[in-house]
Amino acid sequence: MTELPKPYRQFQAQFPEVARAYDALGEAAHGGGPLDERTRRLVKLAMAIAGGHEGAVHAQTRRALESGVTSAEIYHVLLLALTSLGFPATVAAYTWVKDILPGE
Repeated sequence: MTELPKPYRQFQAQFPEVARAYDALGEAAHGGGPLDERTRRLVKLAMAIAGGHEGAVHAQTRRALESGVTSAEIYHVLLLALTSLGFPATVAAYTWVKDILPGE
């Protein structure tokens, strides 16, 4: 797994109990249902795109790749955002995905 972003590491250092509780909640939610790892990663990427959260799109793109999701599948998730979120939001998310997949 890649290193956590600096702002999150700083948050962990300043608020360790809250960060541990947040991490535990995330782990419980991640494993709390029947979806397989790849599907969970694609769903989380889609939610990050829909939320317009640049850092989360970066993180979820990296995690999807680590889980065996292909760049073609990541771009398909991005394309699916077009009709739901609109062109400007999709292009913004496209630039965030390209930050992680620059050669694609």
